[in-house]
Amino acid sequence: MKILCFDMGGTSVKYGLWENETITQTNSFPTPSSWQEMKELLKNTADQFKGIDGIGFSSPGSVDSKAGVIKGISAIPYIHNFEIVKELEMLFGKRITIENDANAAALAELYYGKAKDFQNVVFFIIGSGIGGAISINKQIVKGANLFGGEIGYMLLDQDNTVSQLASPVQVAERFGQLTGKELFALSDQGDKNAREAVEGIYDALARSMYNICLLVDPELILIGGGISQREDLIEPIQEKLNNYLKLNGAKDLKITVDKCQFKQDANLIGAAVNFQNTFV
Repeated sequence: MKILCFDMGGTSVKYGLWENETITQTNSFPTPSSWQEMKELLKNTADQFKGIDGIGFSSPGSVDSKAGVIKGISAIPYIHNFEIVKELEMLFGKRITIENDANAAALAELYYGKAKDFQNVVFFIIGSGIGGAISINKQIVKGANLFGGEIGYMLLDQDNTVSQLASPVQVAERFGQLTGKELFALSDQGDKNAREAVEGIYDALARSMYNICLLVDPELILIGGGISQREDLIEPIQEKLNNYLKLNGAKDLKITVDKCQFKQDANLIGAAVNFQNTFV
């Protein structure tokens, strides 16, 4: 089966061909400013691939697979709240599936990555906010209102969400109009305030993981997104999580924290998995 996959993001649209359980011919184009232009670019790209069986999409927003609609809001405002699957089916003359981007990243890990030997897994996808996904018995939990796994919206204190306290992008902006990379670089150079800010990020992640562990009792927690490129990421978070479990009488919970296996291609692979699960 040959599946063309698109990963629609706020700044770029990535694409690649899924065949023989491998993603190849990957490339991208800048995210256009209108739906009409997006359709033209998608169609021009698809015309370069012959003999495909269908097209799988990964996108931001709350994806209602039954209705074929992307609900909510995102950095691509024109893809929401209309029958986008029907329109894409007419555009391409092919079978179409769409999955939320965090769920797509989770599917990639569940079927081909570090979570393939596990049933119950929680995913933290960390960028400008905190995305997430929860797998129970190898099934992504979407919930009654398609908000299952939206970890970033959880409150960690009276005023702040997980995204506000644990996203390096948001913390760095409050710290001094820096990027997340710049904040971590300052911390690595020994800047005391930057180091405290980074420790705060790790602590916020560990506290949110602690809360989820007591609700879901997962075998594994995987972290994806840009932050996962840091070599020293896992140890401080795992240590803080273990301490919270021990201090609150839950030391018998043995939860492993690790990085996602797939990086830039995760959403493309997940889009292919979603297509296969739907039609094969």
